Amino acid sequence: MKILLAPMQGVVDQQMRRFLTDIGGLDLCVSEFIRVTDRLLPRRVFRRTCPELLNDGCTPAGTPVTIQLLGGVPEIVAINAQRAIEMGAKGIDINFGCPSKFVNRKAGGAVLLKEPKRVQQIVAAVREVVPDNIPFSAKIRLGYDDTSLTLENAHAVEAGGADSIVVHGRTKKEGYRPPADWQWIARIRASLTIPVVANGDINSLDDYLRCREISGCDDVMIGRGVIINPGLVQQIRQFQMGASHSSVTWACVIPLIETMLLDGITAGVADCHIVSRLKQWLRYLKSHYHEAQRLFDNIRTLNDPHQVQRLLHE
Repeated sequence: MKILLAPMQGVVDQQMRRFLTDIGGLDLCVSEFIRVTDRLLPRRVFRRTCPELLNDGCTPAGTPVTIQLLGGVPEIVAINAQRAIEMGAKGIDINFGCPSKFVNRKAGGAVLLKEPKRVQQIVAAVREVVPDNIPFSAKIRLGYDDTSLTLENAHAVEAGGADSIVVHGRTKKEGYRPPADWQWIARIRASLTIPVVANGDINSLDDYLRCREISGCDDVMIGRGVIINPGLVQQIRQFQMGASHSSVTWACVIPLIETMLLDGITAGVADCHIVSRLKQWLRYLKSHYHEAQRLFDNIRTLNDPHQVQRLLHE
């Protein structure tokens, strides 16, 4: 029963992966996608997206990080996957689910779900360069405009040689509108022999339990749910062990916020970017913590992280 941290472009970066894996319970993280188009990317690009490569491919807590690649040319995706492995990536994931209009216009992400044969070609090319001892997965949505090619795409991933498949229970057209279709994920699971990881709308312990029941999947991937409630995975683990499951309090979140500010200051990041990053996280946190709304209101007009620090202490 594995729990994976979903890649969220511009949200789940190295810092957020560190925070969430320090809390505990996550088995694996997937990096933000690295866009590959027509060439082998320099090593610095991989390190910028996944600094954990300098730490044996793991977060400081020891949680492995899989490198996610996004691209539409089989040979180009493959050579970049090979480079990621050579640099110490703990796994490779191919993104066939990104709904971004910009990415889709450049023949990457969910638009590839219109071409199951191409999906299989990309997966097969990467399979040739990824050793058997390195986990290799692909992430898909239920389709582009509809679900007419859902099973065909899922079978393409399996036929290409992926070890597992992550399924986001929506089409590209549906974006992130709830609800995720866990029943469709169950259909995919029933038709494949490789493990299927369920993704979408797991925002609470009850959601987790219902998703597993409906989808039949042992493993899940969580994104927004754990950004909103950093203690969610911990709650799930406590439930699995039969222990009382308490939520992470706001008092426990405050040190994470302070660390976010200090990390930015120490790294020489521009003040406005440090505070902007915090405001972004607070927009998620306020769905679970009313204190986050208050803090957001108090720092709405601020751009100085030192001022924000003083507010936290007050």
